[in-house]
Amino acid sequence: MRRYLSAITLALGLGIILFPHHSNNETKPGPEVYSAKHETTSKLALLEQDVKLTDDLCRTQCSTDYSKVLSQIEAGEPAAQVLSAMKTQHEKMDLLIWSKNNQPLDQGIKAGEIPISYKEQANSYLIEAKRAADAGRHYQSPKFGAAQQVYFVQGMPSSAGDSSLVGVIHQDILHQVTDHQMKNLRLEPYPNENRWKVESVDTDTLKDKVVDHPEDNQGTSHYHQNEVVVKFKQDPTEAQLAQIKNEIKATSVQKLGYTYVFRTEGMEAKALMAYFGKWDVAYVEPHFLYLTNDYYDDQESDSTDSTNASSSDSNSSNGTVSTDTQTTSISPNFKPNDNLFSKYQWNLPSTETVQGWQLNRGAKDVVIAVVDTGVDLQHPDLKGQLLPGYNVIKDNDNPQDDVGHGTHVTGVIAALVNNNLGVAGMTWYNKVLPVKVLDQTGAGSTYSVAQGIIWAADHGAKVMNLSLGNYADSGFLHDAIKYAYDKDIALIAASGNDNTERPGYPAAYPEVFAVAASDSQNQKASFSNYGDYIGVTAPGVSIASTYPDNQYAALSGTSMASPHVTALAALIRSTNPNLKNTDVYQIMRDSARDLGTKGFDKYFGYGLIDVAKAIQLAEQRTSTTFTFPQNWFLPQRLIAKKFAK
Repeated sequence: MRRYLSAITLALGLGIILFPHHSNNETKPGPEVYSAKHETTSKLALLEQDVKLTDDLCRTQCSTDYSKVLSQIEAGEPAAQVLSAMKTQHEKMDLLIWSKNNQPLDQGIKAGEIPISYKEQANSYLIEAKRAADAGRHYQSPKFGAAQQVYFVQGMPSSAGDSSLVGVIHQDILHQVTDHQMKNLRLEPYPNENRWKVESVDTDTLKDKVVDHPEDNQGTSHYHQNEVVVKFKQDPTEAQLAQIKNEIKATSVQKLGYTYVFRTEGMEAKALMAYFGKWDVAYVEPHFLYLTNDYYDDQESDSTDSTNASSSDSNSSNGTVSTDTQTTSISPNFKPNDNLFSKYQWNLPSTETVQGWQLNRGAKDVVIAVVDTGVDLQHPDLKGQLLPGYNVIKDNDNPQDDVGHGTHVTGVIAALVNNNLGVAGMTWYNKVLPVKVLDQTGAGSTYSVAQGIIWAADHGAKVMNLSLGNYADSGFLHDAIKYAYDKDIALIAASGNDNTERPGYPAAYPEVFAVAASDSQNQKASFSNYGDYIGVTAPGVSIASTYPDNQYAALSGTSMASPHVTALAALIRSTNPNLKNTDVYQIMRDSARDLGTKGFDKYFGYGLIDVAKAIQLAEQRTSTTFTFPQNWFLPQRLIAKKFAK
């Protein structure tokens, strides 16, 4: 582990950038020819890029927030009240001081305190900030501090030039993103087996595998040591179930449909699988662990109610064109006024999203389920975009995100557009159904993921995003996928971040539309998984989006590529509600812009999504005669058969 941290320090110090340009039609070497050293170096450069961009996002948004405070005070609102409200809304603002020009800082109106650990540095920068602001200049200090205790100082003059606002901003988000991307980009082994009580095994053989190097993640699956999943051909009677519980010394039994999860302290998974050989079962398999495709540990967030997670629409006074129906048109030269759009959201112009808005901007009755870590229900850039959801982990109706992953994914899809705030989502009107199936570590069981998929399918979802996965082909998860697919839901999933051709699930199931990731040069992202099951490619490198606690972050991963395609599927269904899920899949293939070698290839699928062209095809098409491409029918190997071998 230390050698990777040292490598990060080196990469950050040297400012390594390894993203050379290739023309769209140039034949490039497949990622499998790259050495592990080259891949690691590229990933470290990408980590640096994401952290730097997140720092920029934070500073840009803080400047906007400071301007808002100063304008409110200049409009006559009490300074103490305005500062207190801003600090409540932005808890990362440790200290805010408003003062008149040439007035000592200790005589200004203050909210918050200087961080104790770095008081001397903070005071020094505050003095510089005050001096600059009094002279009419905007000031931002360098970062100072370490690890989770990183800060910067900002100073801003009022528009009248007679007062200023200075303060200290806590940037622990930079540590979170660093930790996030270490796991997300597979720069360290995962998960912690002692913590999870899981087995790491080779996916093909179920033989034990020690994961002590990032490259070991490829082809590895993880499952609970003392649990199995069993689907009986016919439900056992109460007497039979009691017999099973007694014989395996079961400590708990969960049921979902015809499928049971048995837990015992006395037998391990392989022994349990052997035991169920005497029963009439459709399958018995380990209880697999599923991870986000940018898996990381994060801090707990405060639980909140679902006050803002409602389906009610509100016309915003800050520039939103419309909220639920396309009552107004937008000009061909339209550019959203979201303050982070122009500088940071390269992904939307790349996919012709703004051009697509001339044709369709979504419909509120086409509901998008985000099956993930939940969503920050109070984020102002998601206000009014969220429907009441479900927390599978705690079995309640509060799917609050305590990780950040689901909030970021949701912002790519549905962050408010043209509201003078933050980022722009791809859809304006489609509502998001947040379903929390992964816990505060970014991981969850097959049972929780399957339950979340089924719940979303039963609660109105027409499109579903699955930015999570494992390399194990689970019959249990596949049953849930088929249930949602049979209800005509378009299922979109991230392919994974191990730069491997090994199929990951659920992305590789034939009912699911798999997404690979590309960068701003339309190259394959260095981390992106690939294979014959890939449907299309979407932007997945340094994507700016919403983040918990009123923040924004830049993250990379196929987890970030997948919601672009999910949003596109929703726009297609909003344009033509009569299309089936298979029609939606075919339109996305037919409209994609070819990348790499001519035609379909395993790195880009059918190419980069094109929102405008896809919507045009949806308008024209009443139905498609659809057949799965032959290369989609990958062999479906039951885990039990693997074990028997």
